[in-house]
Amino acid sequence: MHEIEVSAVLPVYNDREALMTAVPQSLEVLEAIAPGSFELIVAEDGSSDGSAEFVGEWEAREPRVRLMHSDERLGRGRALNRAFAGAKGSIVCYYDVDLATDMQHLAELIGAVRDGYDIVTGSRLLPKSDITRSGGREIASRGYNMLVRMVLGSSLHDHQCGFKAFRRDRLLDLLPSVSADHWFWDTEVLVRAQKRGYRVREFPVRWRQGPGTTVRRKDVVEMGSAVIALWWRLHVEKG
Repeated sequence: MHEIEVSAVLPVYNDREALMTAVPQSLEVLEAIAPGSFELIVAEDGSSDGSAEFVGEWEAREPRVRLMHSDERLGRGRALNRAFAGAKGSIVCYYDVDLATDMQHLAELIGAVRDGYDIVTGSRLLPKSDITRSGGREIASRGYNMLVRMVLGSSLHDHQCGFKAFRRDRLLDLLPSVSADHWFWDTEVLVRAQKRGYRVREFPVRWRQGPGTTVRRKDVVEMGSAVIALWWRLHVEKG
């Protein structure tokens, strides 16, 4: 097998049904982008629905698939940290297992890192983005991202899109300073990268809301609290 250039990560928690589509489609798209020089890592985070067993069956017959299983729930951020630390590629990326972001964009995502960017992220909030989601989630997302821009000084429009790629060495340099272990991981990585002068690119994507995702009042409070806490660490603790 060739030296691995691209490591793609699927963060998974009780997503067996979505994996049935995501694994074969990922292999097909990645083979077109990095023929014979990629791996697909499934960062399976304490699932109880047979996700680990399903991926294990793929791993047994397909050498490009790797299962990273955790017996206990790590949280999305820590599961990604673990996967990226163990990845073999010089370029690492991840995307949501429901494939909410159109996989046609994966070539552009990885291509931008090949072109010299340290971090590349898909965006649902640029003028050319093509998105479909409920009004409640749309309002919450726009409000949250506006808060990140105002309070944390980010120049990006969408911090939480689950579709990102990184130069692995630059990401691993950054991760020791990132304390978020779950959903806020994406925002903290992007904010800290900009503070360090990393080359970050954001581009519009086609995105469709997955089933069963809702925004609760508790989520909105947590989002605001996480933004303020990071501002405090950056400006008061200088962390």
